Amino acid sequence: MSSTDDKARGTANDVAGNVKQVVGNLTGDNDLKAEGAAQETKGDAQKALGNAKDAIGNVAKNIGDAIKGSGS
Repeated sequence: MSSTDDKARGTANDVAGNVKQVVGNLTGDNDLKAEGAAQETKGDAQKALGNAKDAIGNVAKNIGDAIKGSGS
């Protein structure tokens, strides 16, 4: 899965989790609130994974560029 996919799925889980928490608060459904909090946490982790993939890709690109530049 690409970093963009991870971040998109993370955002979707964040939003869905937040909605579940709001609905849980409005209805007094503690199970739904807990499920929403867990889903929001999952979304945060997915977005962090996407960001980490981007950072690793940037480091690899910079190393490649440095290697190419040192041969000139």
